[in-house]
Amino acid sequence: IMPPLGLLIGKVDFSNLFIDLSGKGYKSLQDAKAAGAATINYGAFINVVIDFVIVAFAMFLLIKQVNKLDKKKEQVKKEEPTTKECPFCHSQINIKATRCAFCTSEIK
Repeated sequence: IMPPLGLLIGKVDFSNLFIDLSGKGYKSLQDAKAAGAATINYGAFINVVIDFVIVAFAMFLLIKQVNKLDKKKEQVKKEEPTTKECPFCHSQINIKATRCAFCTSEIK
């Protein structure tokens, strides 16, 4: 899923975005690191968040399709009921029974 998104997004790279805490105004992150300045690299965080959202969305779509297939299997497996409830004692009896085995009532 990443190659098509790479084509759509282009060469967007947030990894060079940073806040210089020393206040010296470095032009790039590499210059600030070379000087040993303290920085907050929020661009790297943005890249990680974007990657996470893309992977999470892909996983969501995959799991959604798997769940849809499981529901189809459940619908196929549904069988005719083999028991019914006695209207008098509410026990489960065979669907073909004409008399309840528990209360001996006649079932119509």
